[in-house]
Amino acid sequence: MPTKIFHQQSPKALAFLALIAGNIAIAFGPLLVRYADSGPIATGFWRLALATPFLFLVGHRFGFRLTAVRPQTFLFIAIAGVFFGIDIIAWHIGIFQTKLGNATLFANCASLLLVIYGVVVARKLPGKWQIVSVVLAFVGAALLMGQSLELSPVHFTGDLLCLGAGLTYTVYLLMMMQVRENTESWGALAMASTVAALVLWPSALFAGEQIIPTVWWPVLLLAFTSQFLGQGCLTYALPHFSPLVIGLALLLQPALSAAAGWFAFGEALTMLDLTGSLLVMAALVMVRKQ
Repeated sequence: MPTKIFHQQSPKALAFLALIAGNIAIAFGPLLVRYADSGPIATGFWRLALATPFLFLVGHRFGFRLTAVRPQTFLFIAIAGVFFGIDIIAWHIGIFQTKLGNATLFANCASLLLVIYGVVVARKLPGKWQIVSVVLAFVGAALLMGQSLELSPVHFTGDLLCLGAGLTYTVYLLMMMQVRENTESWGALAMASTVAALVLWPSALFAGEQIIPTVWWPVLLLAFTSQFLGQGCLTYALPHFSPLVIGLALLLQPALSAAAGWFAFGEALTMLDLTGSLLVMAALVMVRKQ
């Protein structure tokens, strides 16, 4: 049975694999958002609406029961869902106003905030390998940022929106860390996604966007990759690692998104971009030594 195989694996190794797989899946989300012909907010709604029923089904398969969720957990889920919805609105609009590498890099400022949270608020000092990993990761991110940033008003608005998305995404992740302490991962994500979808639907209508896409494959792929697989794997991994490790793993996304932007839209990818990406990936390998 798949469930038995799932539980027979080393929990830590399986969680790390899920953490990496989730970030890889999410990294290609901006590419699919650009290909979608519905409005950016509406595309976010379909990402959630199409994935959520399957999240509930998988959650039920792994033992999730709505009646077993604590009242306080519902509050955390509601807060997480609202901030996740705001994150998607800002990020999806910003994706069209800046480079893919920029969009993902700024949206993942959560990586830095989670590292700070893990060290200062949670009072968990990093070990030797973690310190080296943090240095490598942020040097790599700085190289990516140095290549991505352009003093152009064309990119400024998009960068600002994506930065706001990163701030709200940080709140979402911190709330989901609380939820995952006592709630099954797929069911927890399904509930948060439901709340976020309820934020996105009226927002898309208010913005006057095209709601129904004429081409469905981008939103279908977005729902399966970024939401079901990406957020599903990430949510599963949350309770298995410190905020520091989760934060470093998020930096994998801008490295891959920069490559996607180069491949699909011819966005410049220099030797410094490649070096920065390799440093981020090296940091992820080293942080496993914690």
